Amino acid sequence: MFVDELNIKLMAGPGGDGCTSFRREKFVPMGGPDGGNGGRGASIIFKVDKNLKTLVDLSYRKIIKAPKGENGKGANKYGKNAEDIIIMVPEGTTVINTKTSEVMADLITDGEEFVAAKGGRGGKGNKSFATHDVPAPKFSEKGEPGEEVIVKLELKVLADVGLVGMPSVGKSTILSVISASKPKIAAYHFTTLNPNLGVVKLKNGESFVMADLPGLIEGASEGIGLGTLFLKHAMRTRILAHVVDMGSSEGRDPIEDYKIIRNEICKYSEILKNKKEVVIASKMDLENSKENLEKFKKAYPEILVIPISCYEMTGIEEMLTKLNDILKDIPKEDLYPKESFKMYKYEDLKPYSIKRDGNIWIVSGKEIETLLLMTKFNEDEGVLRFARKFKGMGIEDELESLGAKKGDEVQILDYMFTFKD
Repeated sequence: MFVDELNIKLMAGPGGDGCTSFRREKFVPMGGPDGGNGGRGASIIFKVDKNLKTLVDLSYRKIIKAPKGENGKGANKYGKNAEDIIIMVPEGTTVINTKTSEVMADLITDGEEFVAAKGGRGGKGNKSFATHDVPAPKFSEKGEPGEEVIVKLELKVLADVGLVGMPSVGKSTILSVISASKPKIAAYHFTTLNPNLGVVKLKNGESFVMADLPGLIEGASEGIGLGTLFLKHAMRTRILAHVVDMGSSEGRDPIEDYKIIRNEICKYSEILKNKKEVVIASKMDLENSKENLEKFKKAYPEILVIPISCYEMTGIEEMLTKLNDILKDIPKEDLYPKESFKMYKYEDLKPYSIKRDGNIWIVSGKEIETLLLMTKFNEDEGVLRFARKFKGMGIEDELESLGAKKGDEVQILDYMFTFKD
């Protein structure tokens, strides 16, 4: 089964909790803190495997949850880092954040990796908080939560040449003749429902990859006949080889067929519109083919037209040679330039925001929320540390300036606090 698109929820592992512990041994009544830090939570990583051709292995996994880091222990024992989860994906897989619609990564090279959800750091043990002023802290941290994100994986096949055209114009037959690929061929429309790839080897030893893309019809750019699902696979090709039935085997008008598909390509994407294009005039063994070919060349004199017949095996070598020569002059380009994936962190004037909902003041912000989740509220000194940082960030003063009064409730995530002036 060919699967080229799916959504999946990623939950990276939280860090292990830090340990609150003190050295205890004979003749050492006042041993210092020896609580170790927690281990790092597991990250979720996508890695390219050139042997995979579909996302079907992931279609049954709606959620991927990574393990937590090991908790720290006494005697200065640090928790073990959790082992990262590596998910293999095919070449040409794009990772998109469903919340922001931003492209997070475009994975096209075998062995390429991308950390899609980062595991949380381990919480610090009490030894890490020991200072000259506080030599024996009685608190430690919880592990940092791991990142959570819902991503859309979208596979666009990697090929040098993409065969496009109306249904049943001979695209699959061409691929079967020039490569070892054996796509399904039958005398009805939409025989090809998924892209087929074939490696074309020339007599001089050179080679390139050709993709047989499912047939297109009028309205394909708007999704008619699943056109948008098919057109996306042409995005990575360097040449669009437009297969036109010159034999009018089903009463077709070659000029009109080309005009319709060209229009759909232009409407779908500016990238596709500007790709190098050639026309492969197929079924040249049929009766009206030569007459139709001359009419087509007069209608589109600027387009390179290569006549072939898979039945008579004529024009095949010339077609392959011309395609290979054109490819030499077209550099390989990334569909999404790597520099577009740089993460520019928006720095707010304040690392938090405050809004009022009735008598409840809602405080939000990554820094304060992370601090909250990593605080052990069953340890008095840990609570005092949270209060100091809360005040140090300026939240308490701003609440007061906004009109918060003693007894008002302050909410951070699912936690409720009582404001005291």
